[in-house]
Parts: sequence; C-alpha cells; structure tokens
Amino acid sequence: MQLLRSIGFFHGNILLFCVTIGAGIFVSPKGVLKYSSLNIAVSLSIWAACAVLTIISALSLAELGTTFPRSGAPYYFLKRSLGSSVAFLSLWIKFFIYPLGIATQSLIISTYIIQPFYTRCLAPELPKKCLALAILWSLGLLNTRGVLTVAWFQTISVLMKITILCFISLTGIVLLGTGKKENVAKFENSFNAELPGASQIAEALLQGLFAYSGTSILINIAGEIKNPGENIPKALITVLPMVAVVYVLVNISYLAVLTPQEIISADAVAVTWMDKVIPSMQWVISLGISTSIVSNMCCTVLSASRLFYIASQEGQLPLIFSMLNNHFSPTVAITQIIILASCLIIASDLINLIKYSGLAAWVLRGLYMIGLLKLRYQDPNLPRPYKVRLPFIFGSIAISLFLILTPMIHSPKVEYIYGFIFIFSGLLGYRLHVHLNQRSVCFDKITCYLQLLFNVSPPEDQDEGISTGKKHLEEIFL
Repeated sequence: MQLLRSIGFFHGNILLFCVTIGAGIFVSPKGVLKYSSLNIAVSLSIWAACAVLTIISALSLAELGTTFPRSGAPYYFLKRSLGSSVAFLSLWIKFFIYPLGIATQSLIISTYIIQPFYTRCLAPELPKKCLALAILWSLGLLNTRGVLTVAWFQTISVLMKITILCFISLTGIVLLGTGKKENVAKFENSFNAELPGASQIAEALLQGLFAYSGTSILINIAGEIKNPGENIPKALITVLPMVAVVYVLVNISYLAVLTPQEIISADAVAVTWMDKVIPSMQWVISLGISTSIVSNMCCTVLSASRLFYIASQEGQLPLIFSMLNNHFSPTVAITQIIILASCLIIASDLINLIKYSGLAAWVLRGLYMIGLLKLRYQDPNLPRPYKVRLPFIFGSIAISLFLILTPMIHSPKVEYIYGFIFIFSGLLGYRLHVHLNQRSVCFDKITCYLQLLFNVSPPEDQDEGISTGKKHLEEIFL
C-alpha cells in the first residue's frame, strides 16, 4: 500500500486554480490600495508585480517537487540539502501555521453564513464555532476519501469561482467601454497621485501575494502526480498567468465602480462592489467567498497531511502518521490536523497568532532557495527532470529578503521579534525531539492500538525516482 499517482495534468490544474483563487481576491484589494497610497496606477502595478514574483517563486519551487517527487517534497528536500534540524524547523513552523490558517478560515466562513440571520447585531460565538467545527470535520472526512475525490470536489468549486470572477471582470470592461465619465475619470489622472515608500511597497506586495498563496500545492503532493517532471511545471506556467490576468481585470472592475476611499473602507470589496452594481445579487458574492474559503481549506488539509506523512516516514513524527487507509489516504495525519484546528476554534483567541506566520513563511521560501543552490553545488549530477534557471533562484532569494527585511527596517514592530522567537524555538523543539526519540519504545503499543482503531496500514517502500536528464520550460512544452 502506498500513495497513488492518480492526479494528471487536468486535475493538477484544477487543484492549482482552486487553491490560488481563494478569498484573497475578494478582500486583498483593500490592503494593496491602502499601502499604495491610494495610487491606482501603483496598485495595478503591484498586482502585476505579484503575478511575476509568484511565477518566479513557484517555478523555482517546482524543481524540488520534480527532483524529489514525493508527497511533502519541500520537507524532504530541506532534510536532504540542509539537514535534519532545518527540516524539523520547517515542520515546527508548519505544524502551527497550517491549523491556524484552517481554524481562521473555518470561523470566517461560519460568520459569513450565520451573520445574515442576525441583521441587527453580531452573531453569537457559540453557533459560529459549532458551524465552523461542522465544516472543518466535513472537509476532514472528504480528505480521508483520497486525493482524487478532493480533486473532483474542487472541480465544482473552480467552476463557481471562475464564473463569479469573469462576471466581475466583464462588468468592469463593459462599464469602462461605455465611457461614462464617473467610471473613466479616476483612471485619467492615476499617475499624478502620491507615490508610496519602500516599506509601503513591501507591505502592498505582501497583501497582493496573499491572494496568490497556495501555489506550492502541487509540490506538496508531488508523490501523487502522474509524470511530475512535466505536469508540475506545465500546470504552473498554464494556470498562474491566467489567474494573473483575471486578478488584474477584477481590480480594474473594482476601481471602475468604487472610489479608492470606498475600497479601503470595505470589509469585503467584492460585496461592496456588487452592492453598487446589482444590490439584489449580493448573496452571489457571499457564496463565491464562502466557496473559495471552503476549497482553500480543503487543499490546506491535503497539503498539511502530506507534510505529516513524509515527516513520519523520515522519523520526525510518530510512525502512525504515515499509515494509509483503504482509500490510500493518511487518515491519522488528517485527523491530527483537524483536532489541532478544532482546539484553536474552541479557544478562538489563539487565532490572533496567525499574524506572526507571514514572516515564517517567507523565511522558509528563502531556505528552499538556499537549499537549491547548495544541492546544485554538492550534487551537480543529481537527476533533475526539470531544472529552473539560476536567475529565478536568485530572484526568489531577493524577493524573500526584501519582503522580510524592508518592513523590519523601515517600520519595526514587536510582532517581528515574536515571529523570530517562534521560528527559532523550533531548534529547542528539535533537541527535545531527539531526546524523546531515543526513548520511543513506549509508543509502540499506542501505535498498534491506533492502527487498529483507524484501520490503517504502513506504506510499502516505493521507488520515488523519476526520469533521467533535465529539462527547461521550453523543452517541457515542446
């Protein structure tokens, strides 16, 4: 028994579409415009720049998933290139970031669903938490049915999201095409507005990149993708430019209908936009946001479970997390993630810790690129089905350094100190892990009981090697 390579090019595109087009495009325009000093030209340029940076970073990470085509490839790659302690550090960070993100999204969607029933006051906490837990456990059960079931579920979600975003985009084009003065005027003098500083640009980029988060989904499930050496780069270069075009058009549509002041004062820009265009259809946007969050949560659970799976195989988590059910899914790993997220939903004050996760995510991106360079030097003959060009790697490192250091230098906050304390406390966790691992015999009986309870079996050894030789993007498409 082992994870099956059941995701082809079509379902790979669907998963990438689904996780990239999350709730960010319905909310992030507010933050991008705010940190762009309400400069429309700069704001649209930031969205275009975020697309380019995302593609560069995603194609650089693609080498990890094609060189080591395992589920949880980024973790395995760090262990191979930078050592066990750095791999454990990434596990430590994501062990908290994944459940925090899932719990936050669960509470957001439950609020969107329940709040309309409480028109004159805020919805009470208890029904919001109960609904959030119900949604969370439903997605957990869906993930235990296997990756192909998740992919088919996401196909429906993608169709709904694309329909809504195309409607917003086309409406904006029509409004601008009609040439009405109130729609066109704000674009005419867009270059005369105030220009933001370097720290503001960095903050605006972080806000825009949030809308592109999740592009590493295919690298995280590389062990379940057919012919990953070709399908992963192809999917990235096919999907991400399409998403970029849709995002820019959607932002133009927002700006054609709303003033910059209205955008930055809106909690959900898309809902405010629909209130101006077709007030009776607000529920459509709410449905789109809810669908986006649910599909994003589903993919996050999928990615997190594969991280726990590979960390268990490599001996940094208990063996039970790598055992599979009869749908070839790591049920115990999924259950652990759902339990952690459930605890965070119940103690919802802990969700505020998510604001410290952005720094950690970009530190990890930088470590991946450093590991790529080190492995290129140490093992130049390692078979690489897809080999990213060096300027992309150096560009990704520069992006990480800029996004980490610029806000810290120009506008230092105590959150950055807490963020670094959280990151490097993982090294203490690694020492504790090594100490406990030497005395792990007592866990064998617990593992046996859990194996019977969940009806799971250990995976068989599998040949992870793929292909020989290397390819660049143009060779893959030709």
